[in-house]
Amino acid sequence: MVKIDNIELPDFPLLLAPMEDVSDPPFRALCKENGADVVYTEFISSEGLIRDAAKSVMKLDIYEKERPVGIQIFGANLDSMLRSVEIVEKTNPDIIDINFGCPVKKVVSKGAGAGILKDIDLMVKLTEAMVKHTNLPITVKTRLGWDHDSIRIVEVAERLQDVGCKAISIHGRTRAQMYKGNADWAPIAEVKNNPRMHIPVFGNGDVDSPEKAMEMRDTYGLDGCMIGRASIGYPWFFNEVKHYFNTGKHLSKPTISERVEMARRHLEMAIDWKGEHLGVVETRRHYTNYFKGIPHFKEHRMKMVTSDDPKDVFAAFDEVQAKFGNATIPEVG
Repeated sequence: MVKIDNIELPDFPLLLAPMEDVSDPPFRALCKENGADVVYTEFISSEGLIRDAAKSVMKLDIYEKERPVGIQIFGANLDSMLRSVEIVEKTNPDIIDINFGCPVKKVVSKGAGAGILKDIDLMVKLTEAMVKHTNLPITVKTRLGWDHDSIRIVEVAERLQDVGCKAISIHGRTRAQMYKGNADWAPIAEVKNNPRMHIPVFGNGDVDSPEKAMEMRDTYGLDGCMIGRASIGYPWFFNEVKHYFNTGKHLSKPTISERVEMARRHLEMAIDWKGEHLGVVETRRHYTNYFKGIPHFKEHRMKMVTSDDPKDVFAAFDEVQAKFGNATIPEVG
């Protein structure tokens, strides 16, 4: 069993990574149904929260069926971060996670996200202050370091633990790498193997198959796996990993009909939550993966990603169902 503070999780839990415009309530619900053990919100700006920005506040929506669920916030100003903790507490999440890893320029330029990797003392100070400011467990998501020459993740993780961080998720790249090259899990294993570490250490980066998840567990000895890009438009991934762990065999891929039904549910839930326009627009990024591997699919995909009217998108789903419905992906290409 793995524990984040008093939250009990199964051995080697699978966590849905916080992803901007991806890990919203509809998608989190689908991932939870399909095996995710912990889900995280999109990352939320502390400055946006304290200014009551509509988009930031909307991201606080969580539902009982998601639990355990973590709300992730980012920022570099101590007062703003503490005030945002007070706002987040009112929504009663299970976990508050601090984003010290986002590599995007508009976040980094403000000293937040991965930008704080240039100032480890501030990183530790912010974490300690937030731990003292709430009774909720504080966890951290970060990267190996700012660049290859400044990797101090073993020391950083130990310091974060010592000020009360209850778990750490580490992406196996530096900020300088962005998402290029391969994630390096060896430094994450060094964190886990540090005899002073006793909080869960979760790995993140490049887990796109059950075999890689097993490698992270068995070869690198990590406590769990945080899954991001592999789940976009493919919430089945979590159950596929668990099935492989339990049986050593691959779970059958979802049929085209199952893919259509999941995409349809996803869009319906997105429209219910954020309205027609945003529901249609922000679900588009999932369709490539929902229907990946279907030959001669471009015409259908273009309808899905260019139509602003949900009726047209649902009609495109119907066309795919009628044309490919009885097939599985391996059978059609």
